Amino acid sequence: MNNDELYIKRCIELAQKALGNTYPNPLVGSVIVHNGEIIGEGYHHKAGENHAEINAINSVKNKDLIPESTIYVSLEPCAHYGKTPPCALKIKELGFKKVVIGAMDSHDKVNGKGKKIIQDAGIEAVSGILEGECIELNKRFFTYHEKKRPYIILKWAESGDGFLDKNFRPTAVSNTLVNQFVHQLRADEHAILVGTQTALNDNPSLTVRNAEGTNPVRILIDFDLKVPSSYNIYNNEAKTLVLNTVKEGTEGSVQFIKINRDNFLPELMEVLYKEQIQSVIIEGGRFTLQQFINADLWDEAIVIKNENLNLENGTKAPEFNHTPAAIENFRDNTVSFFRLK
Repeated sequence: MNNDELYIKRCIELAQKALGNTYPNPLVGSVIVHNGEIIGEGYHHKAGENHAEINAINSVKNKDLIPESTIYVSLEPCAHYGKTPPCALKIKELGFKKVVIGAMDSHDKVNGKGKKIIQDAGIEAVSGILEGECIELNKRFFTYHEKKRPYIILKWAESGDGFLDKNFRPTAVSNTLVNQFVHQLRADEHAILVGTQTALNDNPSLTVRNAEGTNPVRILIDFDLKVPSSYNIYNNEAKTLVLNTVKEGTEGSVQFIKINRDNFLPELMEVLYKEQIQSVIIEGGRFTLQQFINADLWDEAIVIKNENLNLENGTKAPEFNHTPAAIENFRDNTVSFFRLK
């Protein structure tokens, strides 16, 4: 690994510290290097606050070293005025010697403009360093802007003999170790979605309890509004979107959005895009999960299997014929990770 890659790797590490907190902005890390020594580091903490490059610049003790320094950033510096001025202009103004960029920004407001501002100022700019890893870091952001939909993660837990529950009643399938992993997953993603049946059967809160982090936005698909408003999903612990065929409007932290029942997936994607939801975990029951699987509308799937548990009768796990990219063991549970290429 050469030096440029080493420093971009550090940018990625820094960026990951804010996972789940930067929506609708991407995760970005930045490192400033002078004569082979890191003199400044920073990352973007949350939307509306300083971008990574600015935090890195502010952390440099001796600002006189900046014109002889290289600034590394995992994502192309922004070129537009949002809640903060463009970072590309700040880099130009301070006159860095060189700029090294991990991935270019496919977002239409940036897309090559940041790099161009820097190059037009006579500063050397290199991009595409560890590009694959930098794109992976912002898979949610890139999917959202390029495909006009959130990054979709399917998730369910099944018994060794392929059931989601016993006799159609809520049943604990996964162990405590896996439950902790699931709560971390919720903290890392932007939203979590369930259908009517899961909400009625399990009365879930869909909040983060066994891990550090923010509660995801809750999305309930409940066409006929069968789920009583006294249920946990309606409490004010998190923002909740209820997609239904009955009514529109906002009540407290709950927003009702009307969609059509037939062929609802494209409409759902439009709504989530409009609501700026960048990633969503589908934790629905078999029916909801199967809709996404059949439409090939997913990016990752996480399937938890309790090998030693046989439930014999109940809701069957979704039909899903894919080869895992990785399998991890959590004591007597296996967790298989899939990617839809």
